[in-house]
Amino acid sequence: MEISRREIRRYLGYGINEGDETVNALIEECLRELTAAASPKSISRAYPLKLLPEDGIDFTVFQAKSRNLSRNLKDCGQVILFAATLGTGVDVLLHKYTKLQMSKAVTMQAAAAAMIEEYCDEENRILKQEYEARGLYLRPRFSPGYGDFPLECQRDITAVLETPKRIGVMLTDSLLMTPSKSVTAVMGVSGKPYRCEVKGCEECAKTDCAYRRN
Repeated sequence: MEISRREIRRYLGYGINEGDETVNALIEECLRELTAAASPKSISRAYPLKLLPEDGIDFTVFQAKSRNLSRNLKDCGQVILFAATLGTGVDVLLHKYTKLQMSKAVTMQAAAAAMIEEYCDEENRILKQEYEARGLYLRPRFSPGYGDFPLECQRDITAVLETPKRIGVMLTDSLLMTPSKSVTAVMGVSGKPYRCEVKGCEECAKTDCAYRRN
């Protein structure tokens, strides 16, 4: 994976500014350790999709209600349920530096966040190519907890995809995923190509976010 250093600095709160030599050296050190520790895995399955009145969404295997996601899934006839993780080795590393060196732990968290996003993007690019070969187009990845898409839907996605057995991702009673650097999401499948390249920050209405991608 080619992980964006700019994204890592964004997670660290630098925005579009360059870090100093010490910060950038620490980023490189964290990436080397994360690359050695990570064991990325993903799983995805496609289901028929039906948009219901009043922002309801029928994913076939469960239902939800979300105005933001309904807009994202407009003109889609299928939906892909997706989950990915960097594995338990990354959590061991994060826990280690939380006890040993807080500055490195913070940088490691940012680097791991950028790494899981890049891994998801890579896997989604593969799916995109497969679907476009069939004349179909993927909508942007949309995760539970984003906008008004209920975080509780993580229970449904992890259950349907059998993530504990398939990729080792489990959900706690408080809806946190373990390993921590894991993602669940849905992606609409449409015969229309528009709006297929919009990413999270560009779609989000929270313009005053400190971590917004410029």
